[in-house]
Amino acid sequence: MAKFICKLKRYRQLKELTQEQLADIVGVRRETIIRLEAGKYNPSLKLAIDISKAVNTPIEEIFIFD
Repeated sequence: MAKFICKLKRYRQLKELTQEQLADIVGVRRETIIRLEAGKYNPSLKLAIDISKAVNTPIEEIFIFD
């Protein structure tokens, strides 16, 4: 099984967003953002796209399957 790597925290911080702010923007709970940043949750395609738009970064730079 491919290893899931999430670089969301880095890009979120570059945009100076808190986990709560990002969660509000993309319509999820803060706990979802926490789990994503820890690499313990694979986002749906819609959520990945929404996050990508929110932090203005291509999906493939945020979410990596190695």
